[in-house]
Amino acid sequence: MLEVRQLTAGYGRFSVLGGIDFTVPEGTFVGIIGRNGVGKTTLLKTLAGAVKPSTGTVQFRGKNIIGQDAMQVSRQGISLVLDRKGIFASLSVLENLQLAQRLGAQREKRWSLDDVLGMFPRLAERIKAPGGGLSGGEQQMLAIARALLTQPSLLLLDEPTEGLAPKIVDELVGLFQRLAETGLTAIVVDQRLETVFDTCGEVLLMSRGDIAERSNSKDLRNNGELLAQHLGV
Repeated sequence: MLEVRQLTAGYGRFSVLGGIDFTVPEGTFVGIIGRNGVGKTTLLKTLAGAVKPSTGTVQFRGKNIIGQDAMQVSRQGISLVLDRKGIFASLSVLENLQLAQRLGAQREKRWSLDDVLGMFPRLAERIKAPGGGLSGGEQQMLAIARALLTQPSLLLLDEPTEGLAPKIVDELVGLFQRLAETGLTAIVVDQRLETVFDTCGEVLLMSRGDIAERSNSKDLRNNGELLAQHLGV
């Protein structure tokens, strides 16, 4: 589904990504781990069109999407969830979800409003509450639910469990596992290694703006020497 070749990007004169190459097969969850500052979030933002790359290509379903802005990339079927961002604080939970439904109206329907409310009972309970009045965990649920209602072909999740209570983390991990079973394609970035290892079949280990290692989740989880070298764990 996604093929990235020699991708470089950064901010002004500051280079972050240094010639990244990787692929994401359709119907898989691929994780990305690495120390803070190695370029994980920048990579997701570049794939989503929010950061303009310097060089390289990004082929999505056989089409080069380099040069497209974030709205154009979204219309291609790529949805980015950035740590609870994008919630309309003054709109109710229902209004936030209905707005996302409109954005996905022209795509093949995989998830309905009832589907996502079934996935997130907490949102169903707080359907009339303003987005800004939700807890951090509920806002993250709303951000993911909104993304699903845009009917994405590729879901990009940036730190989806950061700062959340263990119970909420467990709920989200269970949700990601169920979504993986539906055949959804996703890239998951998370500092909590268990989130990535428990939800993704393959994992990319980033170091200094590049991919240092690609491995299946089980092997990388058990490679303490490599994790210690690149993550200090």
